Amino acid sequence: MNKILALIEMSGGEMCSTTPGLLAAAARLGTPVAVVAVAPGGGTGLVAELGSLGAEHVYLAESDQVGKLLVGPQLEALSAAMTALQPVAVVVANSAEGRDVAARLAARTRAGLIVDAVDVRSEGERIVATHSVFGGAYAVESTVEGAPAIVTVRQGAIEERANAATPAVTTVTVSADPAHSAVIESVSARDAGSDRPELRGAARVVSGGRGLGSRESFVLVEQLADALGAAVGASRAAVDAGYVAQTSQVGQTGITVSPQLYVALGISGAIQHRAGMQTAKTIVAINTDADAPIFDVADFGVVGDVFTVVPQLIEAIKARASR
Repeated sequence: MNKILALIEMSGGEMCSTTPGLLAAAARLGTPVAVVAVAPGGGTGLVAELGSLGAEHVYLAESDQVGKLLVGPQLEALSAAMTALQPVAVVVANSAEGRDVAARLAARTRAGLIVDAVDVRSEGERIVATHSVFGGAYAVESTVEGAPAIVTVRQGAIEERANAATPAVTTVTVSADPAHSAVIESVSARDAGSDRPELRGAARVVSGGRGLGSRESFVLVEQLADALGAAVGASRAAVDAGYVAQTSQVGQTGITVSPQLYVALGISGAIQHRAGMQTAKTIVAINTDADAPIFDVADFGVVGDVFTVVPQLIEAIKARASR
C-alpha cells in the first residue's frame, strides 16, 4: 500500500491529543507511518503506544536539537522520511507548529499543500480533502494533482481510530540548520488551573455567551462542563464582556473546535462563532430566543432560560452517572 506519513507532535515528552486522529486519517489513505522527532534515546515507549493507535511503521528521528530549535527538527524528520519512504501524502495537525512545518516542507519539496481539512479520502491516485468554509456555510473539496500531497487536518475532525498494529521501526539521526529556525531559549510551563480537557481538540465542549449575564453566572458553564468531562469555551461577546479569558474564545477570531459534542449556553450564534464550531458532530443549544441563529446549526435545541434548564440537566447527568 501507499505510505502516508503522519507527524506526531510532542509536548512535555508526551504525544499530543491529535495523534489518534492523524493516524486514523493516514490509515484511510494508505499505510500509516508515524514520524516523531525525539531527543536521542527518547523514543522508548513511544513505539508500542503508536502501534496501539494504528501506526504500521514508526520513523524515529533523533536530534539533540529537539526542544532547542522551533520546528527545525520536526521539519528535518519529515524531510528525511520523505526521502527514504517516498510517501504519497503527509498529514500533520492544523496547529501552529503543524502549519509551520507543513508550509516549510511544501516549499522544500515543491509538494502541493492542503490546509485545514476536516475530512480526507483517496480517489485513485489523488488525495481529496474536505473543508468547512465561509463560516461553516459550505463544504468544499480540494485536491493535489500528483504526489505527494501535504495536508493539515483540523484537530478533532477525524473521530474514528485506526486498527492496532505491530510497527516496524526505523531510527535515524537528523540535524537542523540553526540559521533557519528560531532558537528556544527557555520554556515556562503555564498552569492551566484546571483538570478540564484542553479546548483545542477536546471531544466535548460547553460554551457560554453573553446570555449568562455576568462573570459570576458563567460558573454555570463550568459546572456543566465538569459534569460532562468537557472543555470550557465562550463566544466573543462573553470574552469581550470579561466573563472569561480570551483563551476560551471559540470562533473565527478564536479557537476552531470540532468536538463530538458542543453545548452552547446563551449564545446567539453569530457567524464568526459558528465558523469555529459548526463542524461539531452533535450541537446542543439552549437559548431564550427561539429565533437565535444558533438553532439553525443545532441538532438539538431548547428554548428556555439556561439558569432553569442547565441545573436540571446537571442533576440528570449526575443521577445517570450514579446508577
